[in-house]
Amino acid sequence: MTLSDLDVARRLADAARDVILPHFRNAATEADNKLTEGFDPVTIADRAAEEAMRKLLAELRPQDGILGEEFGAKAGSSGRTWVLDPIDGTRGFISGTPTWGVLIALSDDSGPILGVVDQPYIGERFEGASGHAQVVGPQGTHPLVTRKTTDLAEAILFTTFPEVGTEADRAGFDQVARQVKLTRYGMDCYAYALLAAGTVDLVIEAGLNAYDIQAPIAVIEAAGGVVTNWEGGPAHNGGRALAAANPTIHAAALAQLQQAARNAPDL
Repeated sequence: MTLSDLDVARRLADAARDVILPHFRNAATEADNKLTEGFDPVTIADRAAEEAMRKLLAELRPQDGILGEEFGAKAGSSGRTWVLDPIDGTRGFISGTPTWGVLIALSDDSGPILGVVDQPYIGERFEGASGHAQVVGPQGTHPLVTRKTTDLAEAILFTTFPEVGTEADRAGFDQVARQVKLTRYGMDCYAYALLAAGTVDLVIEAGLNAYDIQAPIAVIEAAGGVVTNWEGGPAHNGGRALAAANPTIHAAALAQLQQAARNAPDL
């Protein structure tokens, strides 16, 4: 039987779950630092999960390319690429918080066409593709539908780090944060999943890589949301991202980001 792309993505998520969970909240799991300055952790679970997914793709989709956080790019012949982040939120993972996730996207030249955000410890899997948006978890299987909030004053905003990015990035974020009802921090990819699930209105981040954002884009767009960069263009190559529950709240937040950019002093 030929597997659909979504079935392949599910198998990848299952394989990642199996190798990651024994290391979560395990005192024996140590983190290496990828940086000589600063802190960007990686663990045996990150590497093992990506290796497991790559092995499956070699069997199930050998013609497709792969882009992964830990082992880089592998060219394919199909014009399609599987974009993998085995643990998005390794800082949260090593801290014991269940807000990290496995990110799996399938992309072509136009961007992501399928995405999965999987949280193994909670047992939640958020899926998005053309005509398909659902979450499978402890409370069963439900459609993903984003919120209808249109007023920034009623919006809930997330970002992962208080520092956001550069000083200019932080100024843009703060411009939006001053307008919203509630701002929360530190959720990594789980914030995007909550946006798709209809509990969050906005996620604003900077300094992203393609593997950080492609799966969330596919899931959020399938649920009715919008994801762009801070100029309103495509965000699937990384950089600065504005994810919004609907076009109206997206336009309102984008206007604030662009106003902050216009008001920024010339360097």
